[in-house]
Amino acid sequence: MTTQQSLINYIAEVWMDGDTEGLDSEVPITELNIIDSASLFDLVHYLQSEFRVTVPLREVSPENFRTVNTIAALVERLRSAGGERAADERESVR
Repeated sequence: MTTQQSLINYIAEVWMDGDTEGLDSEVPITELNIIDSASLFDLVHYLQSEFRVTVPLREVSPENFRTVNTIAALVERLRSAGGERAADERESVR
């Protein structure tokens, strides 16, 4: 399952009574009040547990949570940054 599909399923399940109709990767979920600002932190917790990333507070912004695609891009960026940090840590140990 793609990151986008996993996010769509989660958002639909938690905030849309399981109905994914009309929800795709470009729907502006915050602008349409599918999720509100308080719900963003529930979504952040999901990202951290499901995708094993750490979401810094500075990344919790409307721009990063506007659509499923922007959230997926955030996850990929954090995964890449985590991999780079791990590689740097391995290099510094040598």
